[in-house]
Amino acid sequence: MATTADTGVDTRAPRSGSPLARAIDRWIYVYMAASFVVITLVGFIPDSVGMITAVQTGARGPLPLVLHFHAVLMGSFLLLVLAQTTLAATGRLDMHRRLGRLAMILVPALVLVGFILVPTTYHAIYYAAQSAPPSARADLQQLVRIRDDIMLFQLRIGILFPLFIFLGLRARGKDGAFHKRMMILATAATLQAAINRIEWLPSTLLASPLSSDLYLLAIVSPLFIWDVVRTRTINRAYLTWLGLYVVVSIAVYSAWNTAWLHAVAPRLMGV
Repeated sequence: MATTADTGVDTRAPRSGSPLARAIDRWIYVYMAASFVVITLVGFIPDSVGMITAVQTGARGPLPLVLHFHAVLMGSFLLLVLAQTTLAATGRLDMHRRLGRLAMILVPALVLVGFILVPTTYHAIYYAAQSAPPSARADLQQLVRIRDDIMLFQLRIGILFPLFIFLGLRARGKDGAFHKRMMILATAATLQAAINRIEWLPSTLLASPLSSDLYLLAIVSPLFIWDVVRTRTINRAYLTWLGLYVVVSIAVYSAWNTAWLHAVAPRLMGV
């Protein structure tokens, strides 16, 4: 894909068409970033309110500090993506490039905090199940088994998100078409935690992660469909993203809710 090397601008992006089509070319990335923020809020606000209420009523202990760090970092990253797409849409590429350096700080911090958060939350549920009275132990042990499967989601995000971001950032200044699409697709890969918390969505969980993956494909489909309509081609960013996603997902689907997973997960989480 030809680009202007010093700016990363996609020189093969469509320049013809109606004013509406050209406007969509610029603003569809802003729409995607804004939709990610909305999905995150819809998924996490009810869940967060429920957790805070439980803490206030004494139904659960204080929330771990690492959870607050994760929320702040993830919110900051989503707002960064929204700001970056807006700057690009309005032609402020110099500011876009300068602000983009924050991703090199936020992404490693997010990954590090994420890999601390996963065992922290797992330990809390696991040890609660071990010390619970017999009347509550069965329910808590079932919750531990659910956390085993959720861990697969978390590990998949922990592997793919930094990999996609790396690929997207590596392409900046060289292949603007790949860069801007991969940054959106990388961000989309983090949304399954929010998707799985939207209780009114039909779901195959906990039997299978299929519904969560289908919702993710639906979320990125507006950008993909518009790209195909406008360029008559499939950008390699989609093929790269989907190919890596499928490879890692094969392991997720193979291990999902298996006796092997439930035996290995506690050891993997250090309990």
